[in-house]
Amino acid sequence: MMSVERKRISKTTLDASVICLGTSNIGSTISNEDSNDILETYTANGGNFLDTAEVYANWLPIEPNSSERFLGKWMKEQGNRTDMIVATKGGHPPLDQMSVSRLSAEEIRNDLEGSLLRLQTDYIDLYYLHRDDLALPVEMMVEALESHVRKGNIRYYACSNWTLSRMEEARRYAEEKGYNGFVAVSNLWNLAEVNEGTVGDPTAVITDRELLIWHKSTGMPLIPYSSQANGFFSGKYRKGMGIDPAIAGKNAFRKYGNDTNFARLERVEQAASEQGATSNQIALACLLKQSFPVYPVIGCKNKEHLIDSLGATNIDLTPEAVSYIEGREH
Repeated sequence: MMSVERKRISKTTLDASVICLGTSNIGSTISNEDSNDILETYTANGGNFLDTAEVYANWLPIEPNSSERFLGKWMKEQGNRTDMIVATKGGHPPLDQMSVSRLSAEEIRNDLEGSLLRLQTDYIDLYYLHRDDLALPVEMMVEALESHVRKGNIRYYACSNWTLSRMEEARRYAEEKGYNGFVAVSNLWNLAEVNEGTVGDPTAVITDRELLIWHKSTGMPLIPYSSQANGFFSGKYRKGMGIDPAIAGKNAFRKYGNDTNFARLERVEQAASEQGATSNQIALACLLKQSFPVYPVIGCKNKEHLIDSLGATNIDLTPEAVSYIEGREH
């Protein structure tokens, strides 16, 4: 049993475990028994930060919103809602029409009210806008979110898949109005460099060097999804495997199979050997040891995967070690 570290998310009163549990497959592709096992293991080891979304598992031919429904039922059975920090997201485009925006004030309200019902709660700790719409003024969306803060439906709000320029617009507007504004960002980020053109969703925002500099200078917390690079650092993938079509077609190899990442993988495995850790733990520890707050969202299929990832919080890496593993100047 371990006790996962908790850190207060700046500009909030939320003391969140530094490893955030992603639940997109909870109660759907993961059986109910295993889902309960994962959640119980997470909380038993000090985890309290759950990441879900209105859209999660809606791509499956099952009852929609299965992740939120499962979490709501689980928290009610456990009687632990007040112990949990629940983050959910709304405003995602229809899955069959990703270019269609759903970010009007009414659509935000409908998604939020649906999430509250499914999660069986009267407030969301951290509510994200899951996407952006460049045709809409940020002022309108910020005001819509603020109206729900005033009603007590959400405690704090954040954004996911927003660009630097739009986040800056929102920050300036919130500052002018005296609002808290976005308190965190959830964009794609991990230890690996993403191969250009391999993220099929054009609305996804990848954390690039410019965004990292912004996070470092502002201290804005990053709660990255795909933090484990689709298992690239598990050691299953090696340089040269691309000649095997079965491997080349795998998400992790297609997205992350490049010389930069294979060199990083070697350094990750070296550090893992020195620390008596797994490669996955080292790759996650590199995110946790940044100079700005990072709460990686992790995915797992069973409690063994979860326990391994939680072990990243016990890895002691110096800034120099992180720079060496990354193979770049900071």
